[in-house]
Amino acid sequence: MSAIDGQGREDLFFGWAGDDEETPASEKEWVLGFLDLAESHGIEVMVTDYCRTPWKVDSSYSWSAARGFVSFAADRRDLDDIPPYPAEPWQVNADPVSNLAGAHNFLYLINDQGFESADEFVGTLDETDYDMFVIDLFCCGGQLGPEQVAELATKPGGGSRIVLCYMSIGEAEDYRWYWNPSWETNPPSWLGPENPDWPGNYLVEYWDPGWQGIIYGSPDSYLDRIVAAGFDGVYLDKIDSFEEY
Repeated sequence: MSAIDGQGREDLFFGWAGDDEETPASEKEWVLGFLDLAESHGIEVMVTDYCRTPWKVDSSYSWSAARGFVSFAADRRDLDDIPPYPAEPWQVNADPVSNLAGAHNFLYLINDQGFESADEFVGTLDETDYDMFVIDLFCCGGQLGPEQVAELATKPGGGSRIVLCYMSIGEAEDYRWYWNPSWETNPPSWLGPENPDWPGNYLVEYWDPGWQGIIYGSPDSYLDRIVAAGFDGVYLDKIDSFEEY
């Protein structure tokens, strides 16, 4: 556990069965046991719920805060917008934030379809008062650069904030720069079946050196690109792919 600073969890209180639906108590309590254990060992829990009804959004934030979790109530499963409610981030503050424990809120926005350009994307997010961002390395057809990431790292009032980069390590995505069109007919040995819930995402044998070489270990690898862009850290997705084997 000392290798990580945080633990992400989606649909803890809302969204497990459907958007804007409360997660069943049995599922919620089972997961909370693991999350409370993480918090007790100094691992900060980042919750993403899927809800839009105001009282559910309020409940999502307050229930997470009561357990010491930092959270985000996403109004859209695609994570492609800044929710209109609440009008400002939960427990908004001007304090500088340098670690996960100091964050009171965060914005999880990894789909750029609502933006015309990377400059618009960066400018829009930069005007908000979130303590932390989880965003993608790529935006509007290009890769974010160090200057853009540095701009996002400062709140409007001058305080610092954390900028994390999303990276899926348990699935290959056919819209990434590393994707080879020939894989559709002649896939590498480590490439598995397509995710029926997310077209274009493919299970990988994450222990295979071929896949690992894409993720890290060279200047052109995914992780090295993220580090070079100046992100504060990485938000890893599909870490539960082991359940498929």
